[in-house]
Amino acid sequence: MDIATLIGLGMCLVAMVIGIITSGGVTAFKNMIDIPSFFVTVIGSFMCVLASNTLPDFLAGLKSLKLILKLPANNVSENIKQIIALSNTARKEGLLALEEAAGNIEDAFLKKGLLLIVDGTDPELVKSILEAEMDAIDSRHKLRIAVWEDIGSMGPAWGMIGTLIGLVNMLQNMDDPSAIGPNMAVALITTLYGSVIANWLCAPTATKLKHLNNDEYTAKSIMIEGILSIQAGENPRVTEEKLKSFLSPADKAAFEASSGEGSGGGEE
Repeated sequence: MDIATLIGLGMCLVAMVIGIITSGGVTAFKNMIDIPSFFVTVIGSFMCVLASNTLPDFLAGLKSLKLILKLPANNVSENIKQIIALSNTARKEGLLALEEAAGNIEDAFLKKGLLLIVDGTDPELVKSILEAEMDAIDSRHKLRIAVWEDIGSMGPAWGMIGTLIGLVNMLQNMDDPSAIGPNMAVALITTLYGSVIANWLCAPTATKLKHLNNDEYTAKSIMIEGILSIQAGENPRVTEEKLKSFLSPADKAAFEASSGEGSGGGEE
């Protein structure tokens, strides 16, 4: 579980709770609950986004919420070490030896690439097949992200719709001064709900999903580069240097420290 995301969302909620308590006491919580405002803002926002998507895409987008609490599945440094080990195997025993090695690999994308080169597929075709799959994955992820971005943009808009409804009701009852305050409060609560949807739920979710997608895209780019390097018969040390170019300076230093000198094997 990603503790940073959990703490961040939790502390945002705590900040709102403290703000409510310190401004109006514990009893102020009941002032923040309004069923009509909930239906207009929350239900309206979600249904508007549903109308602009297919049902499967909309539901898949909602289900992606659980992903933000998970740690990234791709460990780039470990991926590089695994590819270097495969490069050493291919250099010592030949490309056909990778078929047995592929049986122990859990990542379906990397396994697919290795089996393609074992089958003697042309390098350009290998690259084309893997990049097409990577782009398809990226497109699916962006559809999920777009659902949360759209809900985030609809939240304040539907909050404003609820506010206008509340103001209309207030103006219709101007002859009753006692009704002006409650109607104005309801009008503002819809704006509050819209802002909470956009800034507490949707913005962090969409941003985190983008980070996860970028991490996966980078990991798959490394795999493609490594697979093509293995197929070309390049020295494992050269392969290592190629793949380390994807790392930030800090990650590269950590990788070199964990692998030690000569991790590529450097076989001639």
